[in-house]
Amino acid sequence: MNIWLTHHVAAFGEALRQLKLTRSGFLFNVLVVAIALALPFAGLTVLDNVRPVTEQLAVDPEISIFLKLNTPAESATALGPQIRKIAGAAANKGKLEFITRNAALDLLKEKTGMADVVAALGSNPLPDTYVLKLTGFRSTEDAQRVDVIAEQLRELTDVDMVQVDSAWARRLAALLQVMRMALLFLGGTLGVVVIAVVFNTIRLQVLNQHEEIEIARLVGATDAYICRPFYYSGALLGLCAGALALGAVALCLQPLNGAIAEFARLYASEFRLTPLPVLTTAGLLAVSASLGLIGALLSVRRHLARLS
Repeated sequence: MNIWLTHHVAAFGEALRQLKLTRSGFLFNVLVVAIALALPFAGLTVLDNVRPVTEQLAVDPEISIFLKLNTPAESATALGPQIRKIAGAAANKGKLEFITRNAALDLLKEKTGMADVVAALGSNPLPDTYVLKLTGFRSTEDAQRVDVIAEQLRELTDVDMVQVDSAWARRLAALLQVMRMALLFLGGTLGVVVIAVVFNTIRLQVLNQHEEIEIARLVGATDAYICRPFYYSGALLGLCAGALALGAVALCLQPLNGAIAEFARLYASEFRLTPLPVLTTAGLLAVSASLGLIGALLSVRRHLARLS
């Protein structure tokens, strides 16, 4: 164990020594990789901030059930238990409210201020209505299940029309899913770019140190011993680039929040973008270092084989 640790400490020290010798090139490569990583990191930051907001939105939809105008009062009242049964069968709790024709007309007069216009109609054009407020929806994607309930309600006798207000929820869920897929594609594409940059960087280091590698082999150094410093160089490049990218994203949040604050006030909201949580940040740094390590691994194995 002590020998293994000593070898890795020596390899890490050698990697740092080589980075000092090629400081300007290393910093330039870190900048290139950081630019590539900043885009998916920024997208992930936005999605992480938007996710709790969407969960807090009024995902619990309402279903308005309009009855036929000639529906008797007894038949209208009898529909209540049937509607509750359908909502309960779909494993959803809900609050059912019955609004009579006269109550709907009074509400229309009060909300619109057009009492004279409504009175000129002569008869009441509004039907009896049930409003079913469903609960138990924990995400916008769950709102798609409302369509099943709505279809069953349309089949009830004396029901003229069923109106569902969950279309916006489905659109929001679809939009977020598209954003996630786009971010995944972008992250994968730029991850390949990172590996390619590290691959080329380590290739140049191997070529520049080929004489040292030959001497090390002559004195009995194994390929594993020779490769370790390059592995650490690639991992350090990815780690530094990831830290720089996360720092740049965090700095950009301040001016963005200034613009977002003005927009949020229009909706009486205090929404603002915050940096990623510590665990997520640590995970992204680990991913960055891993990408650098993969690039170094591929490059060293290929070019050491050529030098053999």
